[in-house]
Amino acid sequence: MTDETLLSNATLILPDATITGTIRLSGGTIADIAEGAGVAKGAIDCGGDLVMPGLIELHTDNLERHIEPRPKVDWPHAAAILAHDAELASVGITTVFDALRVGSVISNAKANYGEYARALADEILDLRASQALRISHFLHLRAEVCSETLTEELAKFGPEDSVGIVSLMDHTPGQRQFRDLTQLRKYVCGKHGISEAEFEDHIAAQKSLSARLGAEHEAAAVAAARRYGAVLASHDDTDPDHVARSATHGAHFAEFPTTPEAAQACRDHGIAIMMGAPNLIRGGSHSGNVAAQALAEDGLLDILSSDYVPSSLLTGALQLGDLWGDMARGVATVTAAPAAAAGLPDRGRLALGARADVIRVTRIGPAAALRGVWVQGKRVS
Repeated sequence: MTDETLLSNATLILPDATITGTIRLSGGTIADIAEGAGVAKGAIDCGGDLVMPGLIELHTDNLERHIEPRPKVDWPHAAAILAHDAELASVGITTVFDALRVGSVISNAKANYGEYARALADEILDLRASQALRISHFLHLRAEVCSETLTEELAKFGPEDSVGIVSLMDHTPGQRQFRDLTQLRKYVCGKHGISEAEFEDHIAAQKSLSARLGAEHEAAAVAAARRYGAVLASHDDTDPDHVARSATHGAHFAEFPTTPEAAQACRDHGIAIMMGAPNLIRGGSHSGNVAAQALAEDGLLDILSSDYVPSSLLTGALQLGDLWGDMARGVATVTAAPAAAAGLPDRGRLALGARADVIRVTRIGPAAALRGVWVQGKRVS
């Protein structure tokens, strides 16, 4: 038995180039990369398949779908986390920041949403410590500024909790993602089954809550990110003023800017721009915001996130590689770029000494089929 894996006759997606060659995984890291179409003794013949770094997901709501597969159905959490982990491995994601909301509204009996992040984080961390998970899991706390309990919930986390990202989420009606109240009405009334009168009351209550606690909560989230040693991200920036505030807070990347103007402002401030792979693949935003492809064509897209469709991450990266005529650049949006944004210098590249998180992919037209997934050199899918 050996801890080495050789992948030969592979199309290797290196940081700045694509070559045919062999890669050797040994001791959890990439031990060698050699150019050439031959098949080394004992190697897996990849037959020209793409071999690239494992995908890195910074923002996914996928765990919530496993925890609550139907409205008001609370699935056993350990089973849900394990299923989520296996699903991500099966689509080539080898590092994930599990997005958990912090900040709840508990005063409205019908349209409220309660606290869950601390308890769920404990379960994720316990499974990670027991080595039950196939891929690397970190925490991403989505700090809901327009809430009643954000400060108290943030206080329950600390530097020991592997919180890698804190994102500033402001869902105050009439701005950012919810600037279009018609779209918000469809979302809230559909999700909670409330009447038009109840919706108007909800809007008034949320605006009042934001006016009363919004600034305090924003400051608390920024301070918490510093206390945890986490990267700060903005969310749904819509105009240059939003981006300027994010820059003042020290945001490393912007999740889903909603307009070209906000994306350009991010570029001007040196803030990396993340867009949703579902937006790219569908050809536009489901909520009427700027199309990811339009930003990509203008050079204003750095990172992709699968958001709510895990399999979209790989397909989106390949689509960008085709769009740009540069597969290494497309793949970097789901490997090297998110690794850099999240402060993980040990992964996201096929390079000597890098962590041996590697995937093998067969292209099938615009789609892709996973042929193998290795995490620290160990095959997990």
